[in-house]
Amino acid sequence: MTEQPATFAFDADNQALADKHIAKYPEGRQASAVLPLLDIAQRQCDGWLPRAAMDYIAEMLDMAPIRVYEVVSFYEMYHDTPRGKHELRVCTTTPCWLRGSADIVSACEDEMGCKVGETSPDGVFSLGEFECLGACVNAPVVWIDDDYYEDVDPDSARKLIQAFRKGERPEPGPMTDRQKSAPAGGPTTLTGAGE
Repeated sequence: MTEQPATFAFDADNQALADKHIAKYPEGRQASAVLPLLDIAQRQCDGWLPRAAMDYIAEMLDMAPIRVYEVVSFYEMYHDTPRGKHELRVCTTTPCWLRGSADIVSACEDEMGCKVGETSPDGVFSLGEFECLGACVNAPVVWIDDDYYEDVDPDSARKLIQAFRKGERPEPGPMTDRQKSAPAGGPTTLTGAGE
């Protein structure tokens, strides 16, 4: 059982950010700010939402606590148990699977020393699978924290993990020489000035 902190409060910067989100909604509709406030709290709590944080947000937004718990349990982006420092998710939907995402999952499990749904023994990563990250043209895709790494293969997945372990943050985007979402071989149409 995870040890829960007894209390929670936003720090000054996060309180200002929360107030900014709440102000976007008319009087009586502050509960609409629950998603961004949960994100702010989760970032402040190193990647998870203790019950005290959920209760704090419920009170702040004049919501029944159960409504906040329901939101947290429904959306995959929120976590009610401690996570690794970095959240790494591999897309395993058909386009990514056809391009080798199963091998990427295996490489990640091997490199991290944990299985999908677990946190690495060093606490640096939590590993998950994700269904459709919406970047199919650049499949396979790995999502680390807030960034997409595209055109990933097992070797580049291992290199990403090693870089994050060293405290580096590689440039997001294609892990090949592909230009954004252009064809893998480069543009083939509209390449001349007169076209």
